[in-house]
Amino acid sequence: MKVFFRRIHLYLSFAAGLVILVACLTGALLVFEKDIQMATSKERYYVAPGGTPLSTADLLQRVKDSFPDAKINGVKWYAAADRSVEVSVAFPKKKEGAGNAARKDSGNAVVKTEAGPKAGGKETPKAGAKPERQPGFTIFVNPYTGVILEKYSYRETSFYTVFALHRWLLGGEDSVGKLIVGISTLLFLFILITGIVLWWPRTRKIMQQRLSIKWGASWKRVNHDLHLVLGFYSALFLFVFAFTGLAWSFEWFNKGIYTVTGSPEKAPPPPKSAYALEATAQKPAVNYDGVLQQARALHAGATFYNVQTPKDATDPVTVQLLPKDAVHESATHALYFDRYTGASLGDLAWKERSLGARVRGTFKPVHTGSIWGLPSKIIAFIVCLFGVTFPITGTIMWWNRTRKKKARKAGKPVPVDDVEEELA
Repeated sequence: MKVFFRRIHLYLSFAAGLVILVACLTGALLVFEKDIQMATSKERYYVAPGGTPLSTADLLQRVKDSFPDAKINGVKWYAAADRSVEVSVAFPKKKEGAGNAARKDSGNAVVKTEAGPKAGGKETPKAGAKPERQPGFTIFVNPYTGVILEKYSYRETSFYTVFALHRWLLGGEDSVGKLIVGISTLLFLFILITGIVLWWPRTRKIMQQRLSIKWGASWKRVNHDLHLVLGFYSALFLFVFAFTGLAWSFEWFNKGIYTVTGSPEKAPPPPKSAYALEATAQKPAVNYDGVLQQARALHAGATFYNVQTPKDATDPVTVQLLPKDAVHESATHALYFDRYTGASLGDLAWKERSLGARVRGTFKPVHTGSIWGLPSKIIAFIVCLFGVTFPITGTIMWWNRTRKKKARKAGKPVPVDDVEEELA
């Protein structure tokens, strides 16, 4: 059985080893992505508190003045007084051949050049049709002065390249790269299981050897110990990271979460605004400030309040907030308000969501290592770095064994170092 599991372990590792190495390396880089961005781009996220913040309506007007063609999708306020306000916007899709958009000066704004239309996108709409919109942008605004700090798109950052490599091997949402990553992740689960079977010692003495690295031995023995010892300590964490990662690769896996938990796949529909023809004759703007004030009164001290613009005439104004006692960053609470009157229409707390929705919502903080804050991020970072080494140390072990077998067939003496590795 050991021989059988060793072969399975070897063949699967050869099939998926390179992708596993890339996924672990990029995963390690993405663990502290948010922390790095906030540390290196403080001017985007932080402001000097001073006086009373401007109203949401004023801030949104500043955005519209600076970007007249922007469609506002939402505005996000943080409870911290030194945080900027994030306005989510979308822009009409550029016509083919238009090239990059010119930079636009808006006071002290730092405006990045927009990227062109996504390759392989839909064809140009026919005359009279509504323009297709590009992936969203975030406009960072100083809440005290109304100054536009930056027009930001995640797709234009180096971290997005790392993210695309991690998820799709630089392909896309429907690319072959996504399928390769998914299959390799699935194989990684079997690699980890067979690895534990191969690691399992027959005696207590061998177990003691496999729980620590013998640094004073030959480089072959050290390589052997690195593979076995680090593999043992990180196997459970890597299994969890790989298992949760399947949710972004296979739709059947997502459906399985709801099937196993006996939960409906679709969330309950939000309540509707009381549509009235006379109320919509002038297409009244959403009262962001009134809704925000109610949300703060109902849930004081939340980390953030994200007010989302209704998509049609009967949709409510949705406020997604992160309570101060939230179990993790995805455990948000939704409040619903009538878009015309501002009256409260109800809410949907994290604990009131279906079991399947809560399990699926927990996958991201578990996968990224943010589930318990900084301690779990450090563990995720170290474990991912360990994962990078396994294809390398495993290949070296296979090469040493291959050379040893060839030497035996040729009748040559086997070096002592190789025998020492085998007796571990």
